[in-house]
Amino acid sequence: MASDSVKSTRDRRTSLPTFYRQVVAELRKVVWPTRQMLIVYFWVVLVFVLVVMTYVALLDLGFGKLMFELFA
Repeated sequence: MASDSVKSTRDRRTSLPTFYRQVVAELRKVVWPTRQMLIVYFWVVLVFVLVVMTYVALLDLGFGKLMFELFA
């Protein structure tokens, strides 16, 4: 049964022009952010990445010193 459904799906492929029209139609539905929203999102992501980088770097430094104390 499963192979029948796969075969019927292959037989009903969309043509390239139809696919292109569908992609364009979907992209028109997208709510694009404003310039101000992009600037705010950029800073939020940048600050978050810096915070996570600092956290991971401090963990790495701490565990590294701990390993040197244990095995040196």
